Amino acid sequence: MSEITHTPVRGLGFAFAAFGVFATHDAIIKALGVNYAVFQIIFFAMLFAFVPMSILMLADRQVDNFRPRHPWLILLRAATSVIAMSSAFYAFTVLTLAEVYALLFATPLLITAMSAIFLGETVRAQRWAAVFVGLVGVLVVLRPGVTEITFGHICALIAAFCSSLGSVIMRKIGNEERTAVMILFPMLSSILFMGLILPFVYRPMELGDLGLVAGVGALSVFAQILIIAAYRAAPAAVIAPTQYSQILWATLFGLLFFEELPDIWVGVGATIIIGSGIFIVWRESRPSVSNRNPILRDPNPRYDAGPSPKPKHRREQT
Repeated sequence: MSEITHTPVRGLGFAFAAFGVFATHDAIIKALGVNYAVFQIIFFAMLFAFVPMSILMLADRQVDNFRPRHPWLILLRAATSVIAMSSAFYAFTVLTLAEVYALLFATPLLITAMSAIFLGETVRAQRWAAVFVGLVGVLVVLRPGVTEITFGHICALIAAFCSSLGSVIMRKIGNEERTAVMILFPMLSSILFMGLILPFVYRPMELGDLGLVAGVGALSVFAQILIIAAYRAAPAAVIAPTQYSQILWATLFGLLFFEELPDIWVGVGATIIIGSGIFIVWRESRPSVSNRNPILRDPNPRYDAGPSPKPKHRREQT
């Protein structure tokens, strides 16, 4: 096994850049959602992303074929990817960026809980407490009974749940399944499913909007490349918390482009959720806590994330 010398500052640079790109990607989705159905946006975004992703996959000489070793789990992960992406895209079009991120940040908490059920992960009292506190943060964001819980809020929570389930599936089969397979099947499923819906929701797109959709696909691929570079340059425990920087970009983009002023309770709830997530990452970074580490092994639990680099490509921390 070849070892890679960690350079944390470089890794952090890649990570912050990646999540800035992801936030830009999400802001464009929000802008496009004013005029187009999310199914149309996803179809063309995936279509444009498919070309560079295909080139990257074909360049991988280690891939001899694209036949999945766990076809049913691959199909289940593809389904969770399609549902998560559709739900998150819709949530971005009807809620503030900061509000959507606050709810999506519950994903690592759900991964921790699901890992105990599906992966045999030992989750002790402190991490269960962090999950519980984080879910209290979700309730602070939603404030049921005080403010209306809309379909957009429900979609954001569905996206978090499906992203979590997809990450757990990746952990279960990630050491046996080819990375290219885990990327290809969800992408093709998205194109096929959205293509079936497209005739019912299609609106002709102006050239500028088509360029923005192409930008969404390109930014998604670029961000994934930056994430892989980040995790190969620095330990997962250093990089994983950087995903929460998206809330800063959401606040900035919301103010600049959408006249969104974050609600104080969204800020309070997001702070609770982020704190819980960082605590879980810290606990998992301690080698005596777990031999599975579902968050650190799948450290980019975004709704549109591809597989993380496999452990053999990273220098393991002891």
